[in-house]
Amino acid sequence: MTNSARFPRARRLSGALAGGLLMVAATTVAEHVEVTAQPDQRRVEIRIDGQPFTAYIWPERLDKPVLFPIRTARGTLVTRGFPLDPRAGERVDHPHHVGLWLNYGDVNGVDFWNNSEALSAEDAAKMGTIHHRAIRRAHSGASRGTLEVACDWVMPDGSTVIEEATTFAFAGGADSRSIDRITMLAAPSGGARALFADNKEGVLGLRVTRALEAPSDKPEVFTDASGRPTAVAALNNEGVNGVYRSSEGLEGGAVWGTRARWVALSGRVGEEDVVLLILDHPRNPGYPTYWHARGYGLFAANPLGQKVFSEGREELGFALDPGESAVFRHRLLVLSGPFSTERAEAAWKAFVAEYPE
Repeated sequence: MTNSARFPRARRLSGALAGGLLMVAATTVAEHVEVTAQPDQRRVEIRIDGQPFTAYIWPERLDKPVLFPIRTARGTLVTRGFPLDPRAGERVDHPHHVGLWLNYGDVNGVDFWNNSEALSAEDAAKMGTIHHRAIRRAHSGASRGTLEVACDWVMPDGSTVIEEATTFAFAGGADSRSIDRITMLAAPSGGARALFADNKEGVLGLRVTRALEAPSDKPEVFTDASGRPTAVAALNNEGVNGVYRSSEGLEGGAVWGTRARWVALSGRVGEEDVVLLILDHPRNPGYPTYWHARGYGLFAANPLGQKVFSEGREELGFALDPGESAVFRHRLLVLSGPFSTERAEAAWKAFVAEYPE
C-alpha cells in the first residue's frame, strides 16, 4: 500500500503550509519569546521571558539540525547532554540521538536516522545527511516566536531526495514550554520518487535526560535496521523514575510499538516534577502514530514503520512522487508538575483545533 486512504500522503508544493500554521496554545499566561539567529555560530537561540529555552543548531559534527538542549520553565534540562555536552552518569549509546529531531531510517534504501560521527568512514559514506540550507524567517513576539528553515535530505551520491521546509513555533508560561514542529517534506520536481520503506527508525525523535529513563537492572543490546548492534549498559538507577503513558491507557514498556494520539513521559528531575507530552495530529500520514518509546531514553513517534510495529499485519509504504509533498504536525509540551490524563487530553484537543481539517 502506497497511500493512506483516510490521510492523503501528499499535497502539491503550492499552499502546503497555508492557514493556521503558527498558532500555539499556551497552558498559562504567555511570556515574551525571543528568537535570535546567529548563523555565524550555526544556531538560533530561543529565550522565553529572558531565560534560555532551546536552540536550533546545525554544528558540523552533526548530520542533521536539532533542537538542543531543551529546558523546563524553571530551567531544568530534559534532554540528554551526550554527545555535545556530556554530563556525569549519562548513557553514551546511540550518539545520533541528540535533542529533538526529525528524520528516517530508510529513504530509497538509505539510512538517515543512524548517521553520526561515531561511524567508520566506510559506513558513513553509505548514510544520508540532512543539510541546513537557510533560515527563512526568525520572529520574536509577545506570546510566541517562530522560526522557518529550509533543509535538504542528501543521498550518499550528493543528490537531494527530499526538500524540507519546517516552521517551529515556541511559546511558554510560568509552568510550561511548547514547541510546534510543522514539517513539509517534498520530493523535488524532476527528481526521483521518494519511498519511505516501513522501518522502526523514525520519525520525530527526542532523547531525554537520565532521570526520565525507566529504571533497568540489566544491560541490553539494540540492533538498527542495518544490523548494527548497540550495547546499552546497566547503570545506577538512583533518581531514575521515568514512566510512559499513552492516550490508550498503556503504561511503561507496554507503550512501545503501539498506536496512540499522544504519549506522555513523566518523572522527577532533580527537584522538579516534569511531564514531556508529544502530540500527534489526525492530518498526519499514518495517524495515529506508532510509538518507538524506549526505556533507555529514546522517545519517538513513528507513523511510517507500520510493518515493523504490527509484525507484518500492516504496511504503509509511504512515498512521494516528484513534485509532491506531505506535512507532519507535532507538538512537544514541557510541563512542570505531575502528570494528568485530563490535562494531556485537553492539550491534544487544543492542538487539533488549531490545525483543523
